[in-house]
Amino acid sequence: MSRVEEIEEAIEQLSPEEFHRVAQWFNDREQARWDEQLDRDSAAGRLDFLFDEADGEAREGPFREWPPAK
Repeated sequence: MSRVEEIEEAIEQLSPEEFHRVAQWFNDREQARWDEQLDRDSAAGRLDFLFDEADGEAREGPFREWPPAK
């Protein structure tokens, strides 16, 4: 049996409260990994095209500031 299968089997035996705790932990960890990857991509310039695209749209047509000025 693989480690993943062992984990899956253990999860199946959790109470609803325990399952909720594990699910919340997993979601938090997944979000942290996503944030870390986004930070690495940003630092490496892989997201610069988004700024270029926004600048182009601002020059070409209707573009609203966000958040709106008060």
